[in-house]
Amino acid sequence: MTSDASTRAYRRLSVEERRSQLLDAALSLFAHRPPEEVSLDGVAEAAGVSRPLVYRYFPGGKQQLYEAALRSAAEELEQCFSEPADGPLTRRLGRALDRYLAFVDRHDTGFSALLRGGSVVETSRTSAIVDGVRRAAAEHILSHLGVTEPGTRLRMTVRMWITAVEAASLIWLDEDKQPPVDELRDWLVEQFVACLVAGAARDPETAAVVRDALARESPEEPVGALIRHVLPLLGEAGRPR
Repeated sequence: MTSDASTRAYRRLSVEERRSQLLDAALSLFAHRPPEEVSLDGVAEAAGVSRPLVYRYFPGGKQQLYEAALRSAAEELEQCFSEPADGPLTRRLGRALDRYLAFVDRHDTGFSALLRGGSVVETSRTSAIVDGVRRAAAEHILSHLGVTEPGTRLRMTVRMWITAVEAASLIWLDEDKQPPVDELRDWLVEQFVACLVAGAARDPETAAVVRDALARESPEEPVGALIRHVLPLLGEAGRPR
């Protein structure tokens, strides 16, 4: 009876539902193991299906399944930085980072393997998928800054910060997810503001962006906290010894 019920449930899944089921199973494994340690047998077992069925949907085998799972994860990551253009910039960035760091937390081992590279399943296609996430994140952030056609310096500043976020996320995983995630989020937001301010000294476009962004901030936002932290240090540095 149970077997018949399972068979009927098995057959009820549409092609898209079955593919989604297999991708979910693969993502759950890739999230917590390096790609080379995930097998098709393991994916089949996690999905409760046979190995031939996995091949039916992914005839290219593990490589095709990994790339499909990576695209699925990439779509989720790209949306992390999608945020309504309401409120101060730092508050929007904070919410985006909450989603990004939650993804890192859920896919810790897989995230590390993905960004560190060197996997036996890494190809030019997987590298392009990862780079696509970075570019999409940059476009989202530039839209938060109200810029549609950024100059080279502003675009470089944004992409450098995205690289810093990735590096900090990897170090955070290496350090057993310390400091607490809310502290990491606030620190990364402050880093972004600091990068923009540094860029503003040499680039009029970035300076205009900084002025507009700061005009929307309040003392309670991360910029206010950053100023409160930095000003005493500057005061001490300026005192005669």
